[in-house]
Amino acid sequence: MRFAHPIQKFQDWFTQQWVILRGRKIKPEDTLWLMGPFGNLNAMNEDFIHQFAEKENLIVEKGSKVKGIIPSMLKLNLSENEFSNLSKNVIDFYENTSNHNLNFSIKWNPYFKFFGILINKLFSNRINQLNIPTKEIDGSESLKSEIINLTDPDTNEIKYTFWYRSIESTGQVIYSGVYGISNLPSGKTCVKAVFPLPNGNATVLMIPSVGKNGELILNSSGKKFGDAGFYFLLKDSKGEYWSQFIRSFRDCLIIGSENDIIFAEQTLTLWHFKVLTFIYKIELKK
Repeated sequence: MRFAHPIQKFQDWFTQQWVILRGRKIKPEDTLWLMGPFGNLNAMNEDFIHQFAEKENLIVEKGSKVKGIIPSMLKLNLSENEFSNLSKNVIDFYENTSNHNLNFSIKWNPYFKFFGILINKLFSNRINQLNIPTKEIDGSESLKSEIINLTDPDTNEIKYTFWYRSIESTGQVIYSGVYGISNLPSGKTCVKAVFPLPNGNATVLMIPSVGKNGELILNSSGKKFGDAGFYFLLKDSKGEYWSQFIRSFRDCLIIGSENDIIFAEQTLTLWHFKVLTFIYKIELKK
């Protein structure tokens, strides 16, 4: 039986041990579609990004010419008809994310709010990751949104794109994720978001489609390992890799545009029950 790294917070060790017991051993070379940056034992703040870049011999670039979490939406491999119907404002947001201001509100299902508070106290507040406010935001709160690219100094190729988001008024980091495109074993193309955690990460893979009004729909409703969905990954005390597919947890993001204002609704569900909903209002910076 394998064990998680013993020298870390107990709650981190316990959850990693659960992944080992319930998940499967993987080989990185056989699961490149799933792999992404792993965190260390410290907070996943901007210092972590610089430490990760140094470890991988990459250059940190803020304010570079490439400003989007997805360099080209053509890489989503949508059908010709879907891509022609996709909102041009949505395309511009993904390709030029840092040119936009983001405001958001949150609505929790009261039956799940306690679990959100517990997760924040045990994990998120400490590691500055997946740090979703549990105080319901009915109005609009501004997000500070930064695109940080890690580039190979020899080829100038962007290896990782971090989307670093924090609440403007408090500085509280909500997400520090690596975004890109991945191809599932089935051949389907998906949007990939990797959130580094101690000795591992949480990865969300979402299949894209286009709605009748030109909105982009990203859905993580897979049924088995290898499908779109939510995954935990980790490296154990012996250097072996493990992953657990969480079928019960799903994420659906719908992002569209009306009168040059982009609106997005992101719904997280657990066992088909709505946990919380993010509402975003996105506008070009003036």
